[in-house]
Amino acid sequence: MTNTALGFTLVFIAVTILISMWQKLGLEKEIAIGTVRSAVQLLLVGYVLQFVFNADNVVFLLLIIGTMIAVASWNAGHRGRGLAGIRWRIAIAIFATEAVTMGLLLSLDIIERTPQYVIPMSGITIGSAMVVSGLFINQMKREAQASKGEIEALLSLGASARQAIHEPLKRSVKASMIPTIDGMKTVGLVQLPGMMTGMIVAGANPVEAVRYQVLIMFALVSSAALTSILLSLLCYRLWFTKDDRLIDIGS
Repeated sequence: MTNTALGFTLVFIAVTILISMWQKLGLEKEIAIGTVRSAVQLLLVGYVLQFVFNADNVVFLLLIIGTMIAVASWNAGHRGRGLAGIRWRIAIAIFATEAVTMGLLLSLDIIERTPQYVIPMSGITIGSAMVVSGLFINQMKREAQASKGEIEALLSLGASARQAIHEPLKRSVKASMIPTIDGMKTVGLVQLPGMMTGMIVAGANPVEAVRYQVLIMFALVSSAALTSILLSLLCYRLWFTKDDRLIDIGS
């Protein structure tokens, strides 16, 4: 893509701003800020990745993955306002998911041990784990509110905190995984995913592009399950006091 063609993509932003103005949505400032931030961030990432790929140094690789996990944890943690220590719990869940996923990909020789493969796959895994974490926390806050009477009744009957909140936890884990599972069911029929489309546009064999997309979809389902289950185990105590009384976190 030429710089001129890239510049023409701003037409889409202009259309969006005009629609916002027409409907008096008041989103013009947010759209403008988002446009500038995304462009700057992507350009910076492009130069950083070019440097890392050429350097082929494991230290730089680990720094990038560590930064991804830190940013993802911080962002997902916004959903958990009122939950003390939620961000480091999210970080542990995302780190464990990344370690297991990347460990399997590398140990089974599914991908090559180079930054060109490890960084994109790590980004996809960590990004998915971040979204799942946010969905889980949102749903869990709603479930805890909706099931307050049920949880307190179980506690009064002698159930432990883990037993009392088990059903809301289970429903939250399932809810956080639904978008990933639905995406897997409709991929190729309703949508052509970004990585597959990018490879095809870049001239790759469509069958080879499909193979990589299958790998990504299977890895995403696994990472979604790992993240939501680990997070449920790590954070359920945040809804209780030390003497097992339910805390009203709010939604």
